[in-house]
Amino acid sequence: MSLALELGRKGLTSTHPNPRVGCVIAAGNETIAGGWHERAGEPHAEIHALEKAGRKARGATAYVTLEPCNHQGRTPPCTAALIDAGVSRVVIAMKDPDYRVNGTGEEALRQAGISVETGLMSAVAEALNAGFCKRMREGRPWVRVKVATSQDGRTALRNVDSQWITGEAARADVQKWRARSDVILTGIGTLLADNPTLTARIADPPLLPLRVVVDSHWRTPPDSRLLNDPTKVLIVGSKTEAVPEALAATGVECLCLDPRADRVDLANLMARLADRQINEIQVEAGPTLCGSLLREQLVDEVLWYQAPILLGDGATGPFQLGPLESMKERTHLELQESIYLGRDLRLNFRPVYRTGAAS
Repeated sequence: MSLALELGRKGLTSTHPNPRVGCVIAAGNETIAGGWHERAGEPHAEIHALEKAGRKARGATAYVTLEPCNHQGRTPPCTAALIDAGVSRVVIAMKDPDYRVNGTGEEALRQAGISVETGLMSAVAEALNAGFCKRMREGRPWVRVKVATSQDGRTALRNVDSQWITGEAARADVQKWRARSDVILTGIGTLLADNPTLTARIADPPLLPLRVVVDSHWRTPPDSRLLNDPTKVLIVGSKTEAVPEALAATGVECLCLDPRADRVDLANLMARLADRQINEIQVEAGPTLCGSLLREQLVDEVLWYQAPILLGDGATGPFQLGPLESMKERTHLELQESIYLGRDLRLNFRPVYRTGAAS
């Protein structure tokens, strides 16, 4: 199963909107073949592994990181392929939360006389497809906020200069996280201050996640670098204000939503992005948008890059949360991973909200 999960990770940047899945065919201690889902619309992991195994699959065990599908989509059901191949046992890391599959894949295999076991390394399999699982279960994408700060918690100098807080290794790591995301989300403040492109620069040509700008009052300049890049952009603003003619003339897609307290309704935005089959969002924004997402309990993960520097008084922090009246209002973060990238430290956190449950 470890090997199957390793194979599944090969699809980290390419399977959207499908889950990342790996499969290994084995007999006893012998590994016969393996495969992974490489791209949406193409054969699933089980098909690749079975084709490589050929006749050796008969009587063997299939280790699959996600419950095999039992419905006809863009590809035939994998349960039928496993049954036809004559495997005698299927070990599944986790059930598929997709309502079209959930439990039906296991049942179809059992009905065919195949031994089925579920739950091996399920936590690792869940983490591999955190966004897909979030969308299927809760109707919204997995939201990851990236911040880079000094040791005194600043994201920029008092004069807003922020290039560069972290070193090259940390910045390269950010590109990898961008590449696995379906959306890079920023706010109008960051767009006006930094004029970023927000592409994932780890390939030639660069990978192309959708770039989304939260811009309540349609202030995005038509000559922004973001709009002059071929990657698709979505500007999200208030339905109560007209999109400026100059912005509309660029041809950029504008999503008009009912405002909430004169701002974009972020929960509604997440639901609308889920409707577009968005699994993972990486937020690279200023303290206002990051703070709003955290206050509304829409943040699932924080990538916190800490540089061994001090930026001094008057500089901004990563989350604008407002003054708290009680220590009971503080937000707790659970550390999931820590790793040094050159001189910088990356900390992966999961917020624990006041309801007591981690997002």
